Amino acid sequence: MKTYDIEVQRLKSLRHDRGLIEIGIDALVLPRSARDDEAATTTSLRFPVEHARSLLVLLKQQIAELDKLQPRSRRSGRC
Repeated sequence: MKTYDIEVQRLKSLRHDRGLIEIGIDALVLPRSARDDEAATTTSLRFPVEHARSLLVLLKQQIAELDKLQPRSRRSGRC
């Protein structure tokens, strides 16, 4: 299995559709060289802290939008 290093350079968009969240990004994808300290089957995703904070805010907004689509009885947290 090939592994990759993915460096997010810019967040472009975030949307949800039918239970999936799609994130548009500009990214640099490079094959990973074998390292002794990491598992050979791990792909890593790296991005700057400001992108991580923006992504967290955007994901919270999208999840809140998805929660609004649930019937009121399913939003209460009770099963």
